[in-house]
This record gives sequence, C-alpha cells and structure tokens, in this order.
Amino acid sequence: MRARDVMTTSVVTVGPDTTAKEAADLLVRKGFTALPVVDADQNLVGIVTEADILKDRIGLDPRSLAHPDWPVDAPNGPAPPTVGAVMTTDVVVRGPKTDAAQVARDMLDHHLRAIPIVDGDKLVGIVSRRDLLRTIARDDELIVLDVRQHLTRCFRRGDWSATVTDGVVTLVDDYSNEEDRHVARVIAGAIPGVVEVRVVAPAGR
Repeated sequence: MRARDVMTTSVVTVGPDTTAKEAADLLVRKGFTALPVVDADQNLVGIVTEADILKDRIGLDPRSLAHPDWPVDAPNGPAPPTVGAVMTTDVVVRGPKTDAAQVARDMLDHHLRAIPIVDGDKLVGIVSRRDLLRTIARDDELIVLDVRQHLTRCFRRGDWSATVTDGVVTLVDDYSNEEDRHVARVIAGAIPGVVEVRVVAPAGR
C-alpha cells in the first residue's frame, strides 16, 4: 500500500499571505491540526500548525495586572499577522509512491499528525494519522472482496481461496507454485487494510 492509496487529494490549503485568524478559522471548522501552505502554482512552501498560530496570540487578561498571584507569562510581543511569518518551512514530505508504512514511521519518529504528499514541489495530497487509522479499521469483508478481485484479475482463475481476520490475509494455493505465491503475496499485501499475508497449502497436502 502506497501513500497515493490512502492520501486525501482534495487538500485544504492556505497561502503565505493568509491571515493567522483565517487559518485558525479553517483549522477549527475543518477539524484539522495543520494546513499545507502553497504558492500560486500549488507548490508546497510550508505547513502551519495549531501550535504555530497559538504562539503569543492569546492576549493577557487585564485582571492579571491587579492580582499578583495570577500565574501568567506575558507574550514575547505582537504575533505576526500572516501564515507566512509563522509557518514551518522545513517540512517532512513524501511522494505518492512512498510505502504507507514509511509514512506512518515518519509520523511517529517526528511526532507529526499529517505529511504532505508532493510530486516534485507540487502538492498532490496529504496523509493524516486518521487516513492511516482508517485503513487499520477497514472491514475484513471489504478487504477480502478486494483481495479476491485482484487475484482473479491477475491469475484469471478462481482457485485462490482467501480469508481475512483482523487484516491478516490467508490464501490457499491449490498449485503450490512458488512464483505464483510470491505474486499473490505482493498483490494481497498492497490492498488497503492488509497487515500480513499468509499463503498455505490446501488441507491434506
């Protein structure tokens, strides 16, 4: 399974000149944690997160001045008004053909909630933790239908018996051809929601 199989292609983006207030509104309304920042040609130039916008942007309650025991740290100064001034430009990105397992590893290693997918510099999609979780939660019945359909299309025969339990695919091969088994593993392993593929011989052999 590759990034292109799970990514969202209709990406909500902002530009460097978008105001922080507009970006905050988008994050709240859409339920996102980050927004890719693109230029006029849809080239990725950065990413802006909730934390980027929050920094120094919540004003002090004036009552704190009258209460010395009111614990508060004053902001460092006026927060920049635009996304371009607060966005992260050193963005972790991946291409559409990147293995989804690598995207997941990037998220965990870098503590990211979403990774933009680019073709060259052009933004073509985004993969979020929710996108990856959706594949894990995918119904086994849907997975097995996909597996059987793809195997039938490739081998043009209906002798592969496939079952799926918690994302683990078990294939029964009537021919015991190792080359066919390898191809079947690759095909089944590329189906969204598959976590492991096992190929076994029919019972009695």
